[in-house]
Amino acid sequence: MKKRELKLAQRTIHTERPAFIMGIINCTPDSFYPDSRGRQDLAFKCIDEGADILDLGGESTRPGADYIAEDEEIRRIVPVIKEIRKRSDIPISIDTRKKNVMKAAFDEGADIVNDISALEDDPELAAFASEKKIPVILMHKRGSSSDMQKNTSYEDVFLEVDSYLTKRVQFALDAGIQHDKIIVDPGIGFGKDLNGNIELIKRCGSLCDGKYPVLMALSRKSCIGQITGREVGDRLYGTLAADLFSLLYGAVMVRVHDVGPCVDTFNVMAALGIESGLLCDDKRKREF
Repeated sequence: MKKRELKLAQRTIHTERPAFIMGIINCTPDSFYPDSRGRQDLAFKCIDEGADILDLGGESTRPGADYIAEDEEIRRIVPVIKEIRKRSDIPISIDTRKKNVMKAAFDEGADIVNDISALEDDPELAAFASEKKIPVILMHKRGSSSDMQKNTSYEDVFLEVDSYLTKRVQFALDAGIQHDKIIVDPGIGFGKDLNGNIELIKRCGSLCDGKYPVLMALSRKSCIGQITGREVGDRLYGTLAADLFSLLYGAVMVRVHDVGPCVDTFNVMAALGIESGLLCDDKRKREF
């Protein structure tokens, strides 16, 4: 099994698992899963359990949440980055839509921008990422967090999400962001119903013609609850199954609340020689 790699601004990281595991650190008081709310102690727990990347967010993007001011977002995340960097050089992703937030985080050692607006909300963020050679995660959503679940109807959910992400990838390229520093995310739960989420999981590896790595963020989301009938605190097993199958369908990065169980799952898959994309609908061989 070949190593996965991801190029950061100043270094390249690798994993021998079938996909990178990104641990969620919500530096917020209102994220939908209370156990994901934390600061450096939660970060170090994720590191100890084997996370490849940490994803810090200072602004909740759960359905119904309101956006916050950038100075408050900076206040929430920068002290956590500083504490992490005292003990670890683990790659840090910042879940933000704002250039000034990413600049403050980058200055303290953050490595990746995870933008749920796919570089739409702040016109300066793309140029900053290009200048600093920062990898970008581009996600599909509809509307804002406060209203995104009010419109979940599509003529063809895959084609519409794929078309949007293809356009945002081209925007990133035109802004000077390098091809090998673009990751796409179909935005599970962001303006989609259950059937739409399932369709996107099953076809995730074909997004943007399979030319870019795919991040899947499924952890404990409402679609897992709809399938299992479980409340958010009891969705671990459903999440592991969804992450496993998203990998088989082509994902090469997963964003999770429960790093340890995901590490165990992916280590077993690696030992069995199972790689990303085995169930991809076109069996495309990827270069990344």
